[in-house]
Amino acid sequence: MNQGLLLRFENLVQLRGACQQLRALSSRKVCGARWKPVELSAHPMGSLPLHPQLWPKHRLISATLSQCRHLATKEETKRKKKKIPLTKGEVEIRQKMTVEELAQAMGKDIDHIYEVLLYTNINLDSVEPDSILSEDHIKMIVQKSGMKYKSAKLKEEKERKNTDAVKRQVVSCSLPPADPAVLTPRPPVVTILGHVDHGKTTLLDSLRKTQVAAMEAGGITQHIGAFIVHMPSGEKITFLDTPGHAAFSAMRARGTNVTDIVILVVAAEDGVMQQTIESIQHAKNAGVPLILAINKCDKPEADPERVKKELLAHDVVCEEFGGDVQAVNISALKGENLMVLAEATVALAEMLELKADATGLVEGTVIESRKDKGKGPLTTAIIQRGTLRKGCVLVAGKTWAKVRFLFDENGRAVDAASPGTPVEIMGWKESPSAGDEILEVESEQRAQEVVAWRTYVEQQEKMKKDLEVIEAKQKEHRVEYEKQQQKLAHLTWRQRKAVLYKASKQLMFSRPKERTEMDENTLSLIVKGDVDGSVEAILNILDSYDCEDECKLDIVYFGMGDISENDINLAEAFNGVIFGFSVKANESIKKLADKKGIKIKLHNIIYKLIEDLKDELNSRLPPTLVETTVGEASVLDTFSVTVGKNKIPVAGCRVHKGLLDRKMKFKLIRNRDVIWKGCLSSLKHHKDDVQVIKTGMDCGLSLDKNLEFSIGDEIICYEEKEVQQTTSWDPGF
Repeated sequence: MNQGLLLRFENLVQLRGACQQLRALSSRKVCGARWKPVELSAHPMGSLPLHPQLWPKHRLISATLSQCRHLATKEETKRKKKKIPLTKGEVEIRQKMTVEELAQAMGKDIDHIYEVLLYTNINLDSVEPDSILSEDHIKMIVQKSGMKYKSAKLKEEKERKNTDAVKRQVVSCSLPPADPAVLTPRPPVVTILGHVDHGKTTLLDSLRKTQVAAMEAGGITQHIGAFIVHMPSGEKITFLDTPGHAAFSAMRARGTNVTDIVILVVAAEDGVMQQTIESIQHAKNAGVPLILAINKCDKPEADPERVKKELLAHDVVCEEFGGDVQAVNISALKGENLMVLAEATVALAEMLELKADATGLVEGTVIESRKDKGKGPLTTAIIQRGTLRKGCVLVAGKTWAKVRFLFDENGRAVDAASPGTPVEIMGWKESPSAGDEILEVESEQRAQEVVAWRTYVEQQEKMKKDLEVIEAKQKEHRVEYEKQQQKLAHLTWRQRKAVLYKASKQLMFSRPKERTEMDENTLSLIVKGDVDGSVEAILNILDSYDCEDECKLDIVYFGMGDISENDINLAEAFNGVIFGFSVKANESIKKLADKKGIKIKLHNIIYKLIEDLKDELNSRLPPTLVETTVGEASVLDTFSVTVGKNKIPVAGCRVHKGLLDRKMKFKLIRNRDVIWKGCLSSLKHHKDDVQVIKTGMDCGLSLDKNLEFSIGDEIICYEEKEVQQTTSWDPGF
């Protein structure tokens, strides 16, 4: 009995609490709906053993609570759907915002921005997600979207301190010159220049007593090489062997910029050639003295005197003509007069008094750069100041290195490299570019500071150029927009906006189709080379491509090293072709390429690579139709025949050249103008239908079109053939 009273008391307490909740909710005017009875099981209190007298009240309270809860949920949903008031949802804008950044700031997608831009004078073809918008356009987009804007607080960006590394002598004008006691003699750096196949590498072979030329693909040098030659007298000379092919102009220029003396090799039977003249110009630009080596003097057709006279036209005056250029007649293949040439080089080096400071921080120049599978990025460099040792921290371009190993030109490890010495450096984070200046810094942290600064400067320059291009484009579009407005000046502003919106929308919808059609006639390239200089030479050739109207050339990626799986994936994504120069592709890579239908074209000779590239371009060009005349006939008379209810014009002709074949195509020429092209509906000789009419025979013919003939008209029978087009691009060799 007591337990029953206790349970009823607890129920009364719960009921009282529910009534208080109901009173509170009623005061907020939430429960304005009709009462709806619910089952006891529909409420959590339904599981309690209530007294029967309390059930009606419980139903009422449960219905009220349930209804209130239902209305609250609905109200909450409405509140969620309601737009944020503009006063609380202002868009924070700033200068130089991109389309993507503005969309994020507004909480919209990029398509919304494009939709609003339809109302502006901006050409949508030039707008990409990363395109920078002007401040006026940003404000207009926000306003058109029914929002307000406020300018972001400008962060006071402090001017970034220049943390670049520079050569010692230009750090401060107050620094005294190097102490003469510290300066020590160094080997002269001699660059061998000349036209292709004039014997430059063979000359170096004879001096080194090696067979470098025999190892070169196609017998021509395609890399820049640095070697030390030990003379019998004990002197050392650092030689740079540069390519003579037209494609390697940048390599030759780089060689002269780090050299002390240029040996100009000219073949005695060929005389002055195109790259000979270019080499002379490189030497003049660098202010480097010349020594003339007239090679192949052992040949019967050799004429050294003619070579000397031809060089006078290019301001190269030999000593026998009163100039200061030493001339030595040699035969590199037979080794004749090579010691005379070496002595002339040493004598000129003594006159120049070549000395360098072997102490302090290292300075040098990257001659060549390449990637090795086991060693990573490697560079061939000429040291110009200081002594390079293991553990030195170097900076070149936008990369740095902590020197792990040093190698000489024969691949042997060395402990140090003094000024004037060529050396191969291992330990680079990334491959620097050929021609980059090498500077030693105090620590790895300092190297990272230098690289970060150089990257920042490059980004700022790029941003500045991009902004100039954008401003020029916007100015151009503004002029076009003003012209459009003038054309629509007679319309009301509503009609004008409607016309502009319709035109812009149609343009936007046509963009993907146009882009697809354009991409069909595009050759995408992945270029891989063994060294940085080779890749540079190929890219320089591709820069001369000027036939974009025939086939677009798109360089997707270029780099050093063998063909990798990443290259295959890139080629597949862009439907491209991989061109490799002096690199390899292993069997697994070749199988993967075959499986995906990717072309890999490997070459060791640069002009063969360019020929292959031109063939690939030709294959992308659509074939052209070429007309070949089969026969000619003259209209001598005209008449008509009745077929059913129709009168059909007929020409009486005589064939005076070739033959008329009914299966072929025909054209009608009147007063030298082509007025019809098509097929014959009939060809008769007398009253017989025939297929062929030969020279001298008469015939009657009618066309597949109801066209009147005139006496004197020419009937030409011709055949159409598809002929593959060839690109008009001329790379210059």
